Amino acid sequence: MSNGPWTDEENDLIVADYFAMLADDISGRRYSKAEHRRALLPLLNARSEGSVEFKHQNISAVLKGLGEDWIPGYKPAFNFQMTLVDAVARWLALNPAWLGRQPGLHPAAGLREAAQIWVGPPPTLSNQPPPQELEQMLHIARKFDVAGRDERNRALGRAGEERVLAHERAALRTAGRDDLERKVRWVSEEDGDGAGYDIASFAPDGLPRLIEVKTTNGWERTPFHITRNELAVAEEHRSEWRLFRLWNFSREPKAFELHPPLDAHVSLTATTFQASFH
Repeated sequence: MSNGPWTDEENDLIVADYFAMLADDISGRRYSKAEHRRALLPLLNARSEGSVEFKHQNISAVLKGLGEDWIPGYKPAFNFQMTLVDAVARWLALNPAWLGRQPGLHPAAGLREAAQIWVGPPPTLSNQPPPQELEQMLHIARKFDVAGRDERNRALGRAGEERVLAHERAALRTAGRDDLERKVRWVSEEDGDGAGYDIASFAPDGLPRLIEVKTTNGWERTPFHITRNELAVAEEHRSEWRLFRLWNFSREPKAFELHPPLDAHVSLTATTFQASFH
């Protein structure tokens, strides 16, 4: 059995096979991991079944770092080589439709009765991955600008806002505040961007909620972009403004909320600068 490093060709083969399984998994189609493994093994350099299974777990870890879906049956395993990250990046570059796919949601007409989203504590108040694992994932996210990718994905952002709009209305109906539910507005859709928040809603006691929605298909610690205007509005309306972070969106949407000041929860890093002539 081979114990040497995986070659680029081997990495490309196993990554392509993983994505084939992942596409079936997301679509709910039946597939056999064992059949995939048996078909793949003859193409590799005398790898054991155990090494192939572990490499699948490594790919899950890479995808987690990229803020992407992974196969639940392959629990992410870390301490992978960057050559595997490069192989995943090559596959995504050759298959741009994967990142541009539409979120798998119910039709808009059915969103009015959509169940409320599970809202848990922010990552700063929950368990943190071991430092080495977290650093590997954050390194991948920075290298491939995962935050910028999600920000540019207009379909993802709009679908997330629509889902949160349904969540807010459902929460008010459940609280017996149909009067407030009728007043909830999708500000970014009706008025355009620029308000510094996407949805104008209410708490059951009638207090305003100015909600900025940030959506990702990735895990809860996937980085995101926030504009200078959004930060300014958050500071100006500290008691009303909320950042509603929607994650695991393409599978089973979950969320947490961040209250200003945001730098109590996240590290804010300037990623672009305005250049003015002297």
